[in-house]
Amino acid sequence: MGKDMYDGSELAKTMFDEANEILGFKITDIMFTGSEEDLKQTRVTQPAIFLHSVVLSKLMGDAFRPDMVAGHSLGEFSALVANGTLQFQDALALVSKRAEAMQKACEANPSTMAAILGLDDEIVEDICKQVTGIVVPANYNCPGQLVISGDNKAIDDACELLTAAGAKRAIKLQVGGAFHSPLMEPARAELAEAISKTRFAKPICPVYQNVFGTAEIDPEVIQENLVSQLTGPVRWTQIMLNMVDDGLSEVIEVGPGKVLQGLFKKVDRALPVSSGEWQS
Repeated sequence: MGKDMYDGSELAKTMFDEANEILGFKITDIMFTGSEEDLKQTRVTQPAIFLHSVVLSKLMGDAFRPDMVAGHSLGEFSALVANGTLQFQDALALVSKRAEAMQKACEANPSTMAAILGLDDEIVEDICKQVTGIVVPANYNCPGQLVISGDNKAIDDACELLTAAGAKRAIKLQVGGAFHSPLMEPARAELAEAISKTRFAKPICPVYQNVFGTAEIDPEVIQENLVSQLTGPVRWTQIMLNMVDDGLSEVIEVGPGKVLQGLFKKVDRALPVSSGEWQS
């Protein structure tokens, strides 16, 4: 993961080596030669995805000059580097702290998430409110696809009710815990302290943030919204619709995978989408 960039660019090599120093362990060893299980550790997965995204955006140079940015959950941190709100080093330190804090919260409260397909958001929201225990909408991924998050029993009960209500599928996800739910409160509090000590600069373009789905350019508001992100939902459907309404003409997904391109096609089939590329 990312080895082609490391081998093909002195800039990428410098950034990866700096990341090893910031993180306090050689994430490059795990990214380049580690097992799938090694990469699945939260403390590795989040910095690895962040690194891949940010390094690629830097290698693209003038080919990547965004007029607006957004990132899904963890991706919001790389989006904030892309628009100049956060420096690479500061953002990586926050991502590392976020991953560690989330891992601890997961271990303290066994919990999970489930993808609900084929129901209107309002139906999913109403049924979650009927369930005893903690279960909330967590990721509004696209119309007809909403991920719920909560304690294990509540997720099971909600999946049963949602299936009875007409969901095409209710799929429990292989995740470490109930991300973007109240169960992440210990992690939110821990990350908030680190975020409060980090400099947020005026961005070069708006960021559409997870918690509200709207464009933001005020550094102080961006900082506050980033703190709220861990326990609040990812309003990706709203982000995509708002970006389109605000004149979005092309989507470039910078990072590993093509998931977000597929989600954008769900809201606008005619929208040009592509993956970020660079020439070694």
